[in-house]
Amino acid sequence: MRVGMFLNYAGGFREVADEVAELEQAGVDLVAVPEAYSFDAVSQLGFLAARTSRMTLMSGILQFYTRTPTLTAMTAAGLDYVSDGRFELGIGASGPQVIEGFHGLKYDAPLGRTREIIDVCRMVWRREPVVYEGRNYRIPLPAGEGTGLGKPLKLINHPVRERIPITVASLGPKSVEQTAEVADGWLPMFYHPERAAQVWGASLAAGLAKRAPELGALDVFASPALAITDRADAAAAAVDAVKPNLALYIGGMGARGKNFYNELISSYGYAEEAGRIQDLYLDGRKQEAVAAVPDELVRAVSLIGSAAEVAERVAAFAESGVTTLTVTPLARSSAERVALMSGFRALVG
Repeated sequence: MRVGMFLNYAGGFREVADEVAELEQAGVDLVAVPEAYSFDAVSQLGFLAARTSRMTLMSGILQFYTRTPTLTAMTAAGLDYVSDGRFELGIGASGPQVIEGFHGLKYDAPLGRTREIIDVCRMVWRREPVVYEGRNYRIPLPAGEGTGLGKPLKLINHPVRERIPITVASLGPKSVEQTAEVADGWLPMFYHPERAAQVWGASLAAGLAKRAPELGALDVFASPALAITDRADAAAAAVDAVKPNLALYIGGMGARGKNFYNELISSYGYAEEAGRIQDLYLDGRKQEAVAAVPDELVRAVSLIGSAAEVAERVAAFAESGVTTLTVTPLARSSAERVALMSGFRALVG
């Protein structure tokens, strides 16, 4: 199983790069750079490519509404070049709050756009002249909608690889099915190993049945919070530290009746709790919403406890099909994060 880590949205590039270099020495296989409405992920990934030599660098995730399919392909090829073939392209739709609220773009057709972007990226990396007629993207632009001067072009540079791995962040049944069919990796959120099969099993099976053999096995990610401690009070504090993020997504990432994360947690068997968290959060009672997040849920989607307890949970994630753990270490300093990740690497083996 690969061991990875998500970086923080708010970290400074230089400080993070120093830490990532230490994480590489500690045996961490992968770091993922998120992108919400912070600094862009691409700048940091390029900076990290110059400071590392072995580990995989992944966008986690690039929001595809804000980039054309060909720009996404060009960016991935450039990052793969500067990292000597160590880049993985993580893409996703994000959500209306970011796409419409921050970028001023319409959030529409996420399923269709995902497939078309993957098609175009692979076409670009093969250095084929890009001629694509999709429902959401048409390349070149038809003469009736432009100047008529556009013509098919192919990437000038020769990519390091013509098959850069593509991981898709997806949650809904149709999007997970499509991910299993066409992507190299699948990145869900708040992964519950004991409930994953009942929520996503049918979608994964349907997608894998249509998967091209040359794609190989689907890389399944999980992104739990991580705290390894023998102290009950420290473990309880770690559980409490995870709750604000869960409350934000369950309660605040969407409206009543349209919140992907609320629906996910409900499907895990926490419908009543998810409803209460959302009501409290949207009513402005955020601290009460945080307090309403069940300890049981936090522990199910996290890696918190003694080394033996964490090892047991890692085994549960692996048994459910997870192949890459990109954790969020609960630590107060860079030195503590590096030590925690080093210990976790040794624990996973």
